[in-house]
Amino acid sequence: MEPGFYRKVLKNGMTVLFEKRDIPVVAVAFAVRNGGINETAEEKGISHFIEHMLYKGTPKRNAKRIAEEIEKNGGELNGFTSENITAYWCKMPSKHLDVALDVLSDMVKNPLFDEKELEKERKVIFEEIKMYHDNPLMHAFDEIKEVMYDKPFGMKLAGTFETMSSIDKKKMIQKFKEIYKPSNMVFAVVGNADFAKLCDFCENSFSKEKGQVLHFAIKLKKGQKTEKRKDIDQASYIFAYHSPLANDKSSYAAEVLLALMAGGMSSRLFTEIREKRNLAYAVKGSMETTKDFSYGQIYVGTNKENIEKIKELIVKEFLEVSKTLDEKELNSVKEQLIGRYQINMEDSQTQMVNLLMDEMDGNAGEFYEYEGKIRKVDLEDVKNLAKKVAEGNYSSFALVPE
Repeated sequence: MEPGFYRKVLKNGMTVLFEKRDIPVVAVAFAVRNGGINETAEEKGISHFIEHMLYKGTPKRNAKRIAEEIEKNGGELNGFTSENITAYWCKMPSKHLDVALDVLSDMVKNPLFDEKELEKERKVIFEEIKMYHDNPLMHAFDEIKEVMYDKPFGMKLAGTFETMSSIDKKKMIQKFKEIYKPSNMVFAVVGNADFAKLCDFCENSFSKEKGQVLHFAIKLKKGQKTEKRKDIDQASYIFAYHSPLANDKSSYAAEVLLALMAGGMSSRLFTEIREKRNLAYAVKGSMETTKDFSYGQIYVGTNKENIEKIKELIVKEFLEVSKTLDEKELNSVKEQLIGRYQINMEDSQTQMVNLLMDEMDGNAGEFYEYEGKIRKVDLEDVKNLAKKVAEGNYSSFALVPE
């Protein structure tokens, strides 16, 4: 573990993460262990809705003042909701750390949930849902999850028009009171600060109340789906497969496999589909890996007539990897992943998110063990995972011109 990393669970239940950096900048976040995986089908999108509302005012600050106090001191303010976490963060000159702590803690403790603001923000989220639908790439990534998982997990993170219409102030306040307690919260800081003072602030500013987060079974499935749409010229195709969970040592082999297949311009599928055959412009891989769910996906932007050929090429390449991958190619991909890991750590805000995500899966300190775990990935593990995909354990979604 890096000597500059500190982790502590406070008496009130809050987890504090800190990476010391001698730079004049600090990235700060309060997060809750709650997201899309903790929602019923009827309330889908409520975590994301609550995230929006926490920027809309407290008894001390209206929405404008929340933004001004961060931005007028040179900071950036934002937040995000994912499947297993909701976070509120800012990046500031470290000399204004006290402003960041005051504003963010006020937001996560004392939101107003003003009725007028709630109705206004509901309309904003309706527009956000439309935006995701109208963007072919975003829509394709939403749809592949619905192909691979049953409800409620398979539903879109932002919810639907129906679920968002059903969430009222009472439901939102009830959910907030259940979740936003210190026992469910993680406080993360990367930059120039004092760990003891950070812990004292969180211990003194938050009560010892315990929160409640719901958990639902995540049911896997597989399938193929095609959707036709007017007014698009290019087809968006996603090939996806379930992979080992984050607490499985094979998850690192799965990461190596995806990088090998679609991890850049030197990857096997980019070379085969774009460079050799000119069947697509974009060939990109991505992976979602947590202790609750995990899947790899390969996106190809192409002509709709090419989709079947591309699917055949992808399956063929997975089969080829299962038979011919050798130690030399494996070690090359390992170096690629380790290099990306090191580059990814450069930005303090990105590193803060890295630590939060690893904490959701167990302990953020394991983030610093990444290089060693990638180097230990076994050749046969990668080949076996590739074989499993090639044998038909995959799903696909295609959005094609009508």
